[in-house]
Amino acid sequence: MPKAILSVFDKTGLVPFASALHKLGWQLISSGGTSKALAAAGIPCIEVAEYTGSPEILGGRVKTLHPAIHGGLLARANEVDHQQLLSLGWDNIDLAVVNLYPFEQTVATGMSHEDVIENIDIGGVTLIRAAAKNYERVLLVCDPSDYNEVISAIESGRNELEYRKGLALKGFTRTAAYDSEISNYLSKKRA
Repeated sequence: MPKAILSVFDKTGLVPFASALHKLGWQLISSGGTSKALAAAGIPCIEVAEYTGSPEILGGRVKTLHPAIHGGLLARANEVDHQQLLSLGWDNIDLAVVNLYPFEQTVATGMSHEDVIENIDIGGVTLIRAAAKNYERVLLVCDPSDYNEVISAIESGRNELEYRKGLALKGFTRTAAYDSEISNYLSKKRA
């Protein structure tokens, strides 16, 4: 059964997308608010804490940063990596559905510096980078506008290497822009 990790701030289109994945036989692993949204819609999912056996810690600062998640995303498409994961009670994760806390919008609200810092997404960026790095095996979706196309690609078998590579590029472009937003904010604060 293929597995997907879903961890999104922007819930636009999430429920129909996750429902389509579920109907296609995917096992869904989700975090925090994403898990609550899926449960409210009646879509079966496993919470990250249940999957990893580790609770969220530090007031939610650490949720998805766990070897069960990142090992599942970073495992290469070979039997050695897969067997190592299985020996630990984990498995490959084949799809990452992630979007980030809206940093620029948070800054624009005029929140305190401490609140702005709390809204720097760490786990989401790490999930995107892990999935994008392993595009040879893993499909990354970091933009809700891609949901319908991704479902279509999965259904029709068009989920080939070049398609995954394009979504990986989109992920690296997004994390680069996100890091630039943070850098610009901190540079202005320092000045």
